[in-house]
Amino acid sequence: MGSRKWLYGILGWAILGPMGALIGFLAGTVFDLFGGTQITGGDFDETTWRRTSGGGYTTGGSTTSEQYRTGQRNSFMMSLLVLATAVIKADGRLSSAELQNVRNFIRTNFGDDAAAQAESIVRQLMAKDINIFEVGAQIKMYMNYSQRLQLFQYLVQLAQCDGMVQAELDVLDSIASAIGLSNTDRDSLLNMYRQEKESAYKILGIEPTATDDEVRKAYKRMALKYHPDKVATLGEDVQKAAEEKFKKVQEAYETIKKERGM
Repeated sequence: MGSRKWLYGILGWAILGPMGALIGFLAGTVFDLFGGTQITGGDFDETTWRRTSGGGYTTGGSTTSEQYRTGQRNSFMMSLLVLATAVIKADGRLSSAELQNVRNFIRTNFGDDAAAQAESIVRQLMAKDINIFEVGAQIKMYMNYSQRLQLFQYLVQLAQCDGMVQAELDVLDSIASAIGLSNTDRDSLLNMYRQEKESAYKILGIEPTATDDEVRKAYKRMALKYHPDKVATLGEDVQKAAEEKFKKVQEAYETIKKERGM
């Protein structure tokens, strides 16, 4: 995505809600980050920004489908960086290895330009207190459930890059609660990156005592919930990442079928 779109998205989301203070803190850094980009009357006017019904912000007046998608994507990206910082801060420090993980993670999922921008933003956010529940409340209000599931999947992936510790698990648990995920969906996403005996069942949101019919129904339910098309408005790269959840559900189902001889 172009740097100007990132900048507009960041400033747009800052206008209202608890994210405003964090983005205000970042403002000077953002200008430097984007090569001294200046926002002047003809380019940006706070009064023209408004919330969209599906999440994020867009410009006033008639809203095109492209503006809607860009607003959603920008809000999603900024949410990811803020909550990723909260996960990184879980152990009370920021190591060079963790920064490298962030850089590699963003590069893999969103490209080289985004990686450089993200690292600078995370460095600055490390100096601020992040109220997970205030930020989560805003995310819950303006991001649909499928998008929140994808957001949490990214956070879990990032946390397990260098091995998840209990402090990170605790923060992820708080984030899941703050953004309104069910305990079943939280556990499903966490178990996608574990090799425990019961992980396949947890991915499908059921217990090992479930009947074969319950297993089949659970698979259909989770496959529908995690279908990549549900996050199509966030861009092809996010949709591609969502395919991993979908595949993990399929793999869990195949594991259980093989185990049971279904």
